[in-house]
Amino acid sequence: MTIQLTQKERTLLEDQKKHEEICIQKYSNYAQQVKDPQLKQLFGQYASQEQQHYNTIDQLLQGQQPVSGSQGMQQQMQQTQNQPIAGAGMANQADAALCTDMLMTEKFISGSYDTAIFEAANSPVRQALQHIQKEEQQHGEGIFNYMQQHGMYNPQ
Repeated sequence: MTIQLTQKERTLLEDQKKHEEICIQKYSNYAQQVKDPQLKQLFGQYASQEQQHYNTIDQLLQGQQPVSGSQGMQQQMQQTQNQPIAGAGMANQADAALCTDMLMTEKFISGSYDTAIFEAANSPVRQALQHIQKEEQQHGEGIFNYMQQHGMYNPQ
């Protein structure tokens, strides 16, 4: 089935595609910079999932119904997020700064998806964006939990 995008949908999808590209770059670069192996794995998983988001948006821009292949990734992500944290002593300042940057990025990205969802005229586009937004929120939750468990963030 071919999707006929409105001009507004096309513009919003192009913006989201650029956002995803930045997320891929950030997570990939940060995964190489962080000291904690668990955080390295988390950022690597998120980079991979951001690539899936990028591919989905690219499919939509080509008028194609997106192919969903992220259920396995979601289950793997949830397992990683629920693992107990070993050695949660003094937080590494560099890792904390990278986590803070990615948490802020995820907040921004989730908000931009909110706008795109409300402006989507096509149901398949809206559903794909809702799915991506949910995963972006899960990324934020994973980073938030990691930071809280490592004494990097104390929401009070």
